[in-house]
Amino acid sequence: MEETITEVTLYSDGSSRGNPGPGGYGTILRYVDSSGEVFEREYSEGFPETTNNRMEIMGVIAGLEKLIRPCRVNIISDSQYVVNAFNKGWIENWQRNDWKGSDKKPVKNVDLWQRLLKAAGGHELHFTWVRGHNGQEENERCDRLATAAADKAGAG
Repeated sequence: MEETITEVTLYSDGSSRGNPGPGGYGTILRYVDSSGEVFEREYSEGFPETTNNRMEIMGVIAGLEKLIRPCRVNIISDSQYVVNAFNKGWIENWQRNDWKGSDKKPVKNVDLWQRLLKAAGGHELHFTWVRGHNGQEENERCDRLATAAADKAGAG
């Protein structure tokens, strides 16, 4: 008997107060079991000195690192940087070119891209971009989590 793959939705957003400056991410993981029961967890963390792009990547990493078995993961983000890295094949090109962009300059945030790839191992990922601050409920919740974490990191 073939085991069905678990489907999870990962919503994510990142924020920074200044670029660089205090920042944070917010992530929601949602799973609906076969009986229709919804399981959901929220995660957030702040950092005293970071960038918005780093927090966008960290939000996805944080969610993926919480998964304990291979899943089909639908990642919903308002970060074109993150979504396009996968949907437009940038990440494969960066790896093939020893982490250099099409301009032959080193890719920024390589440490996090590599961590994201490691966290993605064994999962089937699907990325969807949503417009930020446009009323998409879970994206708005992730934004609130991320900005609260950034504010807390900046207050320390």
